[in-house]
Amino acid sequence: MKKRLLILEDGTVFTGTAFGSERASQGEVVFTTGMTGYQETISDPSFYGQIVTLTYPLIGNYGINRDDFESISPAIRGFVVRELAKTPSNFRCDLTVDEYLTSKDIPGIEGIDTRKLTRIIRSKGSVKAILTAADEEVNMDEVVAKLQATPAITNHVHEVSPKAAYPSPGRGKRVVLIDFGMKHGILRELNKRDCDVLVVPYNTSAAEILAWHPDGIMLSNGPGNPEDVQEGIETVRNLIGKVPMFGICLGHQIFSLACGARSFKLPFGHRGGNHPVKDLRTGRTDLTSQNHGYAIDIDSLKDTDLELTHIALNDGTCEGVRHKKYPVFTVQYHPEASPGPEDSNHLFDEFIEMMEVEAGKGKQHA
Repeated sequence: MKKRLLILEDGTVFTGTAFGSERASQGEVVFTTGMTGYQETISDPSFYGQIVTLTYPLIGNYGINRDDFESISPAIRGFVVRELAKTPSNFRCDLTVDEYLTSKDIPGIEGIDTRKLTRIIRSKGSVKAILTAADEEVNMDEVVAKLQATPAITNHVHEVSPKAAYPSPGRGKRVVLIDFGMKHGILRELNKRDCDVLVVPYNTSAAEILAWHPDGIMLSNGPGNPEDVQEGIETVRNLIGKVPMFGICLGHQIFSLACGARSFKLPFGHRGGNHPVKDLRTGRTDLTSQNHGYAIDIDSLKDTDLELTHIALNDGTCEGVRHKKYPVFTVQYHPEASPGPEDSNHLFDEFIEMMEVEAGKGKQHA
């Protein structure tokens, strides 16, 4: 088996066994705490540009199947596990993780101390790193200098958003879904409710969206810093008050920024399927699926028309807002799960109900 190195920008080196693609790869190292759902994790566009570490020690034991993808093309830069299952056992299994990552040209490393790596990320924050072959020609000083000099990626959403609009037809409410890096689970939930969905790129103008006469607008999840998505912020700002909206993850952040709130980078993000979130309106606590590196500053909501609706019980950060005047609500977590608990799946029903209420008001005025 070929050896591979994971070199962090602080000079820490992990030596493990290579799997997946043979190429070298560079990205931001993050960790996620899910015990299952590695296929959805690999294919989640919100991981664009990142080398993903799984904290659960055994990964790959049920293989890769045709049903659990969250995008067609995975956007991760690398995959880090403690132990990779070589002979998965599941009736849905089509490929091993190794075979799938090889086919997608994504490198992986196994056999390293993922607990130590996670502790480094928790203490120092997300770090840049490179996956490369373990050979005598590797100059550690040069690699570390290169990593430290590499600027942060700012075009995440541009890389994962579709280049053209496409429909996902239904006979119910018409929803324009602005795709900032959408997980397919969001589209599946709208399809279940028979919505007539039009998926559009992140830089679609408000005028173009309104020309489709939508009953509602969905703001999807996506990768990166919300402040880098100025086109999306401008579009959302011009849509507020015109059509009901529901935002998830990056969509929540973009909506909040469009209303005048501020965002900040979390030290190591929220990634996993076991994050407790409290609904301040009902007192109910849901276990949620999360994948984000930025959050909205709660103090910055004071000078906006936004009301805080949800908080994270682990660290008290903002997990949801609602507009005080218009029919818009957003959450930082993933109610469609995929992977993770489906405690908050009811939010899609609330979105449908909100559109129906607004449609009824329109008929009354007519």
